[in-house]
Amino acid sequence: MAELAWGAIGAGAVLAGRPHAMIGRPLGAALICLGALSLASPALADQSIPVADNGTVACVASAKDLTRISLAGDQFASVSKISTGNPAEDFKIVNEPVRGDIYISVPDGFTKPNLSFFGTTRKGFVYKFLCQVRGNDAEQVFVTNTAVLAERARDWEVQSSPEDTAVRLAQAMYRSEAIDGFEIRQSVLEPVAVGKLEVQQVGEYRGAELKGLILRVRNTGREALPLDENLLAGRTSVAFMTPVSQLAPGQAAAVYLIQSNGAQ
Repeated sequence: MAELAWGAIGAGAVLAGRPHAMIGRPLGAALICLGALSLASPALADQSIPVADNGTVACVASAKDLTRISLAGDQFASVSKISTGNPAEDFKIVNEPVRGDIYISVPDGFTKPNLSFFGTTRKGFVYKFLCQVRGNDAEQVFVTNTAVLAERARDWEVQSSPEDTAVRLAQAMYRSEAIDGFEIRQSVLEPVAVGKLEVQQVGEYRGAELKGLILRVRNTGREALPLDENLLAGRTSVAFMTPVSQLAPGQAAAVYLIQSNGAQ
């Protein structure tokens, strides 16, 4: 991996080989220059479903195999369902005590197109589950409550000063690493022109107080162009990251912006 250099926007000063150092101005003026950059896609779950307290989780349950339901940052405390007394219409739920997941199975000849139940979590949330029954393979359902995510992200963010948190977020984005409590979105937007630069958002890290935007920037002009943090970052950004200081004609590079979570 290339050596990282950290400096202050407009100050021209650099500290090489000290990835935890911040100098010059406050966080709002921090420049983070990264070396070679690669962006990997985050792993995708079989079924990833966002939900709020008292919300409904619409999912798919296997007709022939097990269905696992897991809560991000939480665990099932109890489940409530109706028993019909007819073995062909009753499904089973087993609570796995170590991780707090539940496993669902339906009997051979299960005739209902759907199954439903309520789940109460250890953090006190209640969800209604409504699952279509189909397919022969095992299913995995990963349920995420944004309130739980925000709590975990805030815990991650307050482990260090705001300046160091921006550095840690930059390092994680550079390495395409997951961050506890941060939602990683593959949000590909239409490219826009900023002068002779073509700018396209291709991803986002969203936490409690901070979010990181992943941009693809291409030089459409005939001359080399600088990657100007004042042009690309704007007033709402708290940190700006780029692998190169300028782009040759036709060259593209990834640029990262760190913003407060209320910024647009």
